[in-house]
Amino acid sequence: MPELPSVSSLLATAVKALGGTERAGQTTMANAVDNAIDTKEHLAVQAGTGTGKSLAYLVPSLRHAVRTGRTVVVSTATIALQRQLVDRDLPRLAEALTPALGRVAQFAILKGRNNYLCLNKINSVPEDPAEDQLFDAFAISRLGKEVQRLNEWASDTETGDRDELAPGVSDRAWRQVSVSSRECLGKSRCAFGQDCFAERARAEAAQADVVVTNHALLAIDAISGIQILPEHDVVVIDEAHELVDRVTGVATAELTSAAISGAARRCTKLIDERELDRLEGAAEAFHEILEELPAARWDQLPEGVAGVLALVRDAAWNARTEIAPSGSVKVTDDPDNAAARTLAVAGLDEIHDAAVRALTTFEEPDASARRDVIWLSLEEIRGVPRRTLRMAPLSVGGLLRAQLFGTATVVLTSATLQIGGSFDGLAITWGLPPQTSSKVDAALANGAKAPADTETMRWSSLDVGSPFDHAKSGILYVASHLPTPGRDGLAPAYLDEIERLINAAGGRTLGLFSSMRAAKAATEALRERLDTPVLCQGDDSMGALVRKFADDPATSLFGTLTLWQGVDVPGPSLSLVILDRIPFPRPDDPLLTARQRAVESRGGNGFMTIAASHAALLLAQGTGRLLRSVDDRGVIAILDPRLAKARYGGYLRASLPPYWETDDPELVRKALRRLTTEVTTR
Repeated sequence: MPELPSVSSLLATAVKALGGTERAGQTTMANAVDNAIDTKEHLAVQAGTGTGKSLAYLVPSLRHAVRTGRTVVVSTATIALQRQLVDRDLPRLAEALTPALGRVAQFAILKGRNNYLCLNKINSVPEDPAEDQLFDAFAISRLGKEVQRLNEWASDTETGDRDELAPGVSDRAWRQVSVSSRECLGKSRCAFGQDCFAERARAEAAQADVVVTNHALLAIDAISGIQILPEHDVVVIDEAHELVDRVTGVATAELTSAAISGAARRCTKLIDERELDRLEGAAEAFHEILEELPAARWDQLPEGVAGVLALVRDAAWNARTEIAPSGSVKVTDDPDNAAARTLAVAGLDEIHDAAVRALTTFEEPDASARRDVIWLSLEEIRGVPRRTLRMAPLSVGGLLRAQLFGTATVVLTSATLQIGGSFDGLAITWGLPPQTSSKVDAALANGAKAPADTETMRWSSLDVGSPFDHAKSGILYVASHLPTPGRDGLAPAYLDEIERLINAAGGRTLGLFSSMRAAKAATEALRERLDTPVLCQGDDSMGALVRKFADDPATSLFGTLTLWQGVDVPGPSLSLVILDRIPFPRPDDPLLTARQRAVESRGGNGFMTIAASHAALLLAQGTGRLLRSVDDRGVIAILDPRLAKARYGGYLRASLPPYWETDDPELVRKALRRLTTEVTTR
């Protein structure tokens, strides 16, 4: 094959074909990604909004794939970015680069199996739609209509991909026509294996130059030991600031009495009546003992729980052994029977493994040496309280180090990777060693382990900046005159401050609150005080709310965490971002408090390492909602005075772009009024 053009040349071709303009940061990032691929050195790149980072990693990725014949995996955290890459960026890029690359680059999207229709389940005897819960007549009717529509759609769809179904359906309805990897019969044993949507997607991905997936599937591929992704030597992780949370979510197990009862129902015709009674008895015993316990983290097993968990473990294992004595479901001529057995075994495996995991955790007497954090949570599901036992890893750094960084060259990128002015905070959670030698001892004290293969773990970092002039485009206003926020909701002074700011901005406000209770309280109070509309998260679907907000500049939108990271509204509809408080994790968050305590047990600063880092990352994400294009201007108002007065305030501000800072409320209101006048008179 003739030598391909350089990355810089390919990027210039792509930018010209796509009608864009060359950006210094984009070129710098593309060349850095190319160098990382060539040297096999991991790379972390902070690329601010507007840099064009998608092209900056796609161009060198396509060049590498075409030159070597090896697949590049691109992983994202959100469906929105996946769709942007597959539906817009990659098709246009592949077409633009075809003459230079000598062929049309191939790309594919790959998701977890439960995102695709299961033809075997569609064509099998339907399950009870009220499985695992009781629905009223209206809910059952609605569920039945959704399942009927899914059956009709199954005859028309080419991909079976849930995201292509419009309008969508509820999760309960989708579960009636999909299976997890554990529930799947397998291509060779399924009557519909040759036409399976999930298998077709996997086969298409195996032939692609670039495969777009998500952090969850990337984690499943690493954790399960089963190869899901095609052979690859390069992984690009976009939205890398969310990697640890998404991997932690995949590695978290749950155990409920409802899950045990549901497994028993699936086994009704498959196991001996005595074993069925044992399984149902285990569900009842588990329910009764959890009802007696408060929602809290478990540092030790509460009295009586060990015996109940052993009962659950043994009952699930005995039932599973009776269904599949040889370890797997036997091939039969009856696909319905095989599917029922596979589904039952999958549920029993999950229950058995969760019980074993909980019991094994407490075999280690030293709490600081345990790998898992275990807690009991209490939630309301459609008004019904449900207790859930959860098990999550204390750290996923070791897993990522061994199964991700140890097997491929990894490029991690996001608009927010530097915490407190350093990449090391996130790097340590990824399982990478700190870059600065002064922080190595501190990291080891905080629980990080030196990688066995330092050559494999070499990595570099790069901040390519942003096309925005933050100091001229944005004001960071810290309301240092307000009282320190308490636990009793928004103080009257906070509501007064919000009212004055929104009036000065003429609406145009995104209010980001630390809790849904605070967002709703502010919405209720401000709707009575303002002449401009206020929308609140939960009033409608998120997409519909954001569209209404963007379409009417006089409108304000209030909400919580989803809005902190998911709103992209360039232009005059968004001139003011209000944050009610520094987004520290909840003091009763069992996982983060356990991680904080683990750092402290090793002599580190748990608050700064865990709580302050968590807050810094969210602050950067939340304030990043303001400037979404080079023409945007406005104010970020943080009402929490601790950002200006507390010792950790400087660390948090160092995680933000260099906005012009002030604590003068009158100056800020004048700036907002001038901006409002300019916008309305254009």
